[in-house]
Amino acid sequence: MSQSVAETAQKKPVRQKKNQIAAPNLDGITDQQIITELKDWAKLTKPYQQTNKKKQTIQILNSFLPYLAINVLMYYTLNVSLILTFFLAFLAAFFLVRIFIIQHDCGHMSFFAKKDNNDTLGFIASLFTTFPYKYWARSHSFHHAHNGQLEDREIGDINTLTVEEYKEKNPSQRFFYRLYRNPFILFILGLSYYLMVPLRFPMVKKKGWEKTKRQQLINNIILVALYASLTYLIGWDFLKVQLPIFAIYAVIALWFFYVQHQHEFTYKQWKKNWNYVISAIRGSSFYKLPKIFNWLTGNIGYHHIHHLNSRIPNYNLIKCSEENPILNKYVNTLTFSESLSCVFNHLWDEKEQRMISFAAFRKMEKQGLV
Repeated sequence: MSQSVAETAQKKPVRQKKNQIAAPNLDGITDQQIITELKDWAKLTKPYQQTNKKKQTIQILNSFLPYLAINVLMYYTLNVSLILTFFLAFLAAFFLVRIFIIQHDCGHMSFFAKKDNNDTLGFIASLFTTFPYKYWARSHSFHHAHNGQLEDREIGDINTLTVEEYKEKNPSQRFFYRLYRNPFILFILGLSYYLMVPLRFPMVKKKGWEKTKRQQLINNIILVALYASLTYLIGWDFLKVQLPIFAIYAVIALWFFYVQHQHEFTYKQWKKNWNYVISAIRGSSFYKLPKIFNWLTGNIGYHHIHHLNSRIPNYNLIKCSEENPILNKYVNTLTFSESLSCVFNHLWDEKEQRMISFAAFRKMEKQGLV
């Protein structure tokens, strides 16, 4: 940070009136000014919703075929070099991310023009990613519709307390929240829990999710039957190949999601002040990566464009961004090295409109600033 926590906290707090909210890294530009400047966002982004059969076919082929080929190669390396097997697992994991992005786009009904085509390919992709297609699509759509809303943090989001909420917690509650936000817990144990429990068992208690929960169970029963059958037919080598691929892929996927919404100057508001455009532009980062990693991750680093219009297929995101620089004007851009500091973003400071660390909170608390 360019300023100390104490200096930041001693400034006059940002007023929480809807038309005056401003991010501290935008030189006083208010959300309302951004909304006004981007009033034509729907018109600007609509042309990029157009699907492309050639690009669809190429992406399907250059995602699924290399993934399957690397899987086969890994079986042959198991008795040759485990180091080589692990290297191949790392490579395969990125191709599985590409398959996941295809499933992701199908869930948004953006990969193909027709719903049936999206649903068919999305379900097939889910057999590779193991993320139940209909359930994950529904929960992810909820995330898009409520991204940054402080009232809705229980579905498709990483639990983030505000400074005031954390301040009111007792010592044991603070301990468990700090434990949850520890990178090892979050990216290993927490991720394992998410993959084995919420993704597998219907836990959403909101009304209207009954059909989705049935679809979740059916998808998971099919997954268990498929993977059990393949283990029986191929032997334990099947799991020796699949488990490292899946572990690496899951961490990559969570890391991208974390960086996209847990950066320092992200966007979180109560519903009365929340705005869809701002939640897309400020609440989602632009992860500026080398071209090869953009390709391997289905361009999902252009996350602000995706959140602004989720009907844009991943293969059109870069074009939309480059041809409409106004959409990038207020976004939080992160390189890989810059994104590493996101692991120290633990609490949302409503007054300063930024994420802060536990260390920053302790310093402010000792000084009586919270």
